[in-house]
Amino acid sequence: MEVKPGYKQTEVGVIPADWEVAFIGDEFAIQLGKMLDSEKNIGVPKLFLGNRAVQWGQIDLGDIGFIKLTPSDLQRFRLRDGDLLVCEGGEIGRAAIWHQPIAECYYQKALHRLRPKRGYNVTLMLYVLQRLASTGVLLNFVTQTSIAHLPKNKFEKIPIPLLPTKAEQEAIAEALSDTDALIESLEQLLAKKRNLKQGAMQELLTGKKRLPGFSGKWEVTVFGSVAERIVGGGTPSRAVANYWSGDVPWMTVKDFACHSRFGTLENITNEGLKNSASHLIPKHTLITSTRMALGKAVVFEVDVTINQDLKAIFPKKDTATQFLYYWFQFNESRIVEMGSGSTVMGLSLGDLRKIPFSKPPLPEQTAIAAILSDMDAEIAALETKLTKAHQLKQGMMQELLTGRVRLIN
Repeated sequence: MEVKPGYKQTEVGVIPADWEVAFIGDEFAIQLGKMLDSEKNIGVPKLFLGNRAVQWGQIDLGDIGFIKLTPSDLQRFRLRDGDLLVCEGGEIGRAAIWHQPIAECYYQKALHRLRPKRGYNVTLMLYVLQRLASTGVLLNFVTQTSIAHLPKNKFEKIPIPLLPTKAEQEAIAEALSDTDALIESLEQLLAKKRNLKQGAMQELLTGKKRLPGFSGKWEVTVFGSVAERIVGGGTPSRAVANYWSGDVPWMTVKDFACHSRFGTLENITNEGLKNSASHLIPKHTLITSTRMALGKAVVFEVDVTINQDLKAIFPKKDTATQFLYYWFQFNESRIVEMGSGSTVMGLSLGDLRKIPFSKPPLPEQTAIAAILSDMDAEIAALETKLTKAHQLKQGMMQELLTGRVRLIN
């Protein structure tokens, strides 16, 4: 591959001519933490971090314990502000910087602790590790025994880009940190909006809070009384090739995990539809499951067919499909609890029909559904922004950590 002027090919790929390559062991002092052994460990109980406490870019103090340490251990394994902690096993390479959220803490053997020897920017190193992990480079240095792990002697030999000035290191680290801050703010806002929606469902779908202009008692009934029809599905024979890969969307429980309103993971042919127990379900029909994925419900913007584990709900004229959709969301945990089965959870159609249902008048149903739909639209917009922010960060790491884009001349 031709390398453009001002760049060179190295062990870490193409980098600017004024960058060098170093090994992690050249730039950082690496030390594994204290072995956990309740029978052998002696000394004073101290707080310590384990592998699970170290998430990408953050420390989870909710996952912290105690370990007995000797006076020598207290010297060797005490964390200092700015220490970079890297997972030796599990999600290998996952890393976060210790910013001393508590005054005194130690760490266990499942973690490497990195301290700069010659001033390599620790935040920059965190992003270098993220890129090494996301591109699969770290897997080349993993030791695979019964459990995959990254031993110190191999960790030290991983090549990394060495930028010529601290100013450029800091500029890249700051730019990527700003992107992380954007991602974190979006995640927090998204969590807040989801909590607000959950609270709104709790109040609106139970009648605890009434919308302006609505009053009077709701009808207390059961789910079966609001359904005009409940239609099941079927599966065309897998042995007949021309029943499959057609133009007719065919839904299974797998589609709940990656739902798209405009299509399904598999399609069948019209011939497959005719030769199965499935039915063509019109768009805007509520579809739920009575086997696996209990309590889930979706609505498609296209006509679909369904398999035998699913049910299409056709409500009576005095019940809004969109209101039913949110009723399923709110009652998902209750429906799951009603399920039974040793290997696969299922729910009989009879049991589904018996679930208590509080039904407001149709205009109130429509108004409630409209409010929750608006909240869903806000959440979807934030999810899109968050996805774009993650994509932006990946692109920035690719450009900045290879020197394709320079922040400092």
